[in-house]
Amino acid sequence: MKKKLRVILTILISISILFSACGSKELENGDNFRKSTWEEIEKSGQGTEVYFYGWGGDPKINSWIDDVLAKEVKDKYNITLKRVPMNIDEVLVKLLDEKNLEAEGTIDIVWINGENFFTAKENELLEGPFLEKLPNGKKYLDLNDVELNYDFGFSIDGYEAPYGKAQFVFIYDGEVVEKFPKDHEEFLQFAKVNKGKVTYPAPPDFVGSAFVRNIIYDMVGYEQFINMEPDYEVVKKEIMPAIDYFKELKPYLWREGKAYPSTMAQLENMFADGEVIITMDYNPNKASRKISDGQFKSTTKTAIFQKGSVGNTHFVAIPKNATNKEAAVLVINEIISPKMQASKYDPKVWGDLPVLDNSKLSSEEKKLFDNVVLGKATIDQSILLDNRLPEMPAKLIPIIEKIWEEEILK
Repeated sequence: MKKKLRVILTILISISILFSACGSKELENGDNFRKSTWEEIEKSGQGTEVYFYGWGGDPKINSWIDDVLAKEVKDKYNITLKRVPMNIDEVLVKLLDEKNLEAEGTIDIVWINGENFFTAKENELLEGPFLEKLPNGKKYLDLNDVELNYDFGFSIDGYEAPYGKAQFVFIYDGEVVEKFPKDHEEFLQFAKVNKGKVTYPAPPDFVGSAFVRNIIYDMVGYEQFINMEPDYEVVKKEIMPAIDYFKELKPYLWREGKAYPSTMAQLENMFADGEVIITMDYNPNKASRKISDGQFKSTTKTAIFQKGSVGNTHFVAIPKNATNKEAAVLVINEIISPKMQASKYDPKVWGDLPVLDNSKLSSEEKKLFDNVVLGKATIDQSILLDNRLPEMPAKLIPIIEKIWEEEILK
């Protein structure tokens, strides 16, 4: 299904080149929005509806949007926030289709990231820059932070606002695993000792792909990838030590590496059932959340490699043809408020890492985060930030996934 959507997306992108920009009504709407003061935006956006499109696969995230964020914007602005679950590939197809038909927009906010953001921005599907309009952005964000200016290597230029942060972690049962491996070499030995009890999701699963990149970083570093051209042979030559490593690791994995979990969710279930002794995630608070939900044992712990782990920031954006941009920025401004960032930081609620600059918070605002009970399975945020490695440019990731598939799955 995902490959089919990518084919449709490619066709629509080609078609969009043949069409002129959206109609005068949309251009006028955007021009008025860009010229509006914050006071005018607040007045215009109140008492309206906002349609928030994004991945809907996590009940906790859905509940945070529906029950916490929606209540906040309803109380403050009388805005009715309507969440629409949709995979990002389908969102891009929808936006391109609306653009080509010069149709009125149906999406006000979209949860977006990486190459999908690049595709949307390059095809003029997004409104911007708008980050500079947000009072909470100026007040609480470090606008010079590289992670807030580049999304998987793509320049943001104010067309996105940060939503939260993620960082790759390993999750294991401390009752079974006395000491977690500190690097790729120890991980291989660990797999040999625990033959058949270790595995990882097959790329392009998001977490499985992150595991592959984390091994690559641990073996060959990351600096050379930052400005690397997306050339298949160049990338393959650089990551071959890691590919050879995955080949050596393969026979000691679950089912001797002849099959891999297709998703992170499948691996989580295998871990919860005791079929394997580790899992992994891009949310450092996931283990504590699963413990509190009764899905993981109380002895569950979290770990990262000694050299660090891959991290990224996820974002929200406003479609260029959105019909309610004023209310959309009001909602986004609340998303990056200390109150909302602290609420979703709680593992029982979501566990999403905050995007705010701690040095810009008042004593009372800092207490919002200090009062969050992270749980004993969570690594302290300061340790995570000190060991955070930058994401690889998005254009390299499909190449790495293709090489992994060709070399490891054959």
